[in-house]
Amino acid sequence: MMSRKTQTLLAIAVIAGLVGYRMTRPAADADAPNAVKPVAEETAVTSKPLALGNLQFQPCSLSSSFSKDSMEAQCTTFEVPEDRANPAGRKIALNIAWLAPEKEGDLQPDPLFFLAGGPGQSAVDSFQQMEPAFKELRKHRNVILVDQRGTGKSNLLACESTPEDVSTPDAYGAGAARCAEALSKKADLRFYTTTEAVADLDAVRTAIGAAQINLYGVSYGTRVAQQYAMRHPQQTRSIVLDSSVPNSLQLGNIFARNLDDALALQFAQCSNVASCKDKLGDPRAELDALLAKLRAQPVTVSYRDATSGEQREGQLTAETVAGLVRMYAYMPAAAALLPKLIHEAGAGRYENLMALTQMLQSDMKDSMAMGMQLSVICSEDGDSMIANASDEGTVLGNQMAQGLAAMCKAWPKGSAPADFHQPLATQVPALVLAGEFDPVTPPRYGEEVVKHLPNGRLFVLRGQGHAVLGAGCMPKLFAQFVEKADAKPLDGACLDKLNYVPPFTSFNGWEP
Repeated sequence: MMSRKTQTLLAIAVIAGLVGYRMTRPAADADAPNAVKPVAEETAVTSKPLALGNLQFQPCSLSSSFSKDSMEAQCTTFEVPEDRANPAGRKIALNIAWLAPEKEGDLQPDPLFFLAGGPGQSAVDSFQQMEPAFKELRKHRNVILVDQRGTGKSNLLACESTPEDVSTPDAYGAGAARCAEALSKKADLRFYTTTEAVADLDAVRTAIGAAQINLYGVSYGTRVAQQYAMRHPQQTRSIVLDSSVPNSLQLGNIFARNLDDALALQFAQCSNVASCKDKLGDPRAELDALLAKLRAQPVTVSYRDATSGEQREGQLTAETVAGLVRMYAYMPAAAALLPKLIHEAGAGRYENLMALTQMLQSDMKDSMAMGMQLSVICSEDGDSMIANASDEGTVLGNQMAQGLAAMCKAWPKGSAPADFHQPLATQVPALVLAGEFDPVTPPRYGEEVVKHLPNGRLFVLRGQGHAVLGAGCMPKLFAQFVEKADAKPLDGACLDKLNYVPPFTSFNGWEP
């Protein structure tokens, strides 16, 4: 059995890697319907506020659930109408953090806006775990974090989840209806879409006095970046799309097939190595057998809670295993453990798999801005949530698509421009990044995006998963790109040093 320390480190590594999917834990929402407070933890200050354009900022500390350290910043809020057709109506106080360079001698006039993933992630909360990749860029350029409306403390739209919310499509729909009814007391859920968020970003750009901005988006944030560049090309100096979602793509049931394709590549790291295959067998065949067994009869497992060290008992189902496999697949360094975990469970030793599943569920519980996510997906992609017969044999099957379809039936829907799903075709310089093993936004998505961008360039990072900006020398190339706003001369040879992570053949690690 794995030690508690090993379990904890592996689970943290996985969750910290899910920048494009994982939603940081929301704080308790005590806001009145028409009043929204800042998300960042403000420090006691006596210094004079700093101005950026027309906005006044106060010193604050940004915290992260994955670091004991805090990051010093400047914070403010900026009011925008919830419904721009009714400017006298309810307002949203967008939460904004400003990270200024330590040295202002050669400060560049065009800041970089960080666009978080999800949809549903808070930019302010999530930036700290990615900050090391921005160190070089931050030497000469301001970084602006705006919590997209409905996330963080920009009028957070979070749903309460209960066990019955995740059992059947009907239960999904009933849970969404309850959530919509509760959130409608403080928000018109039709106005929390990507299009509204793009208008917010441009309002912030104007308020801080920036003629042009650079955009870095990860996962869903790449949709926001593309939509901004489409609507405001003259104000967009450059875009970086990390794990990109093509404008032309409707989310629909893309998850099942993409995950299976990524698992085939990741599991090949074991099945193509004789020593690993001899010890662990065929990981995919063993996973299919395990899922079939658990679908027929879930098992009750006694396991040690990796956080408290106490013995607990819980039920292991096919759905929980599929969810764990999906989360681990985001980060191949952690997915290297999957063949061993699956092999152990196939032999009836479920303890480690159960402990890691419960740890992941505990950390993710109630941590997604589900209301904002539904406002985006149901307004922009709802018609594509259909079951595919060809996906029945996949790890995820059609459960996710069917559940989302049921929720969208109950959710108020906004509108999108007629050209919303047209490919972004612009002269704006673009750097497009993809991970070879990405289970959500595979490299072919990056290829689709970049073929419409004459000043764009795609880098596919060997052996990497989802959200790849921090891998290898990518931070250096990122800073060089934003500095010159030109991807063509970048020397990507340094990325050749990225290596595959060997699969674990025991809980002590991989073969020497």
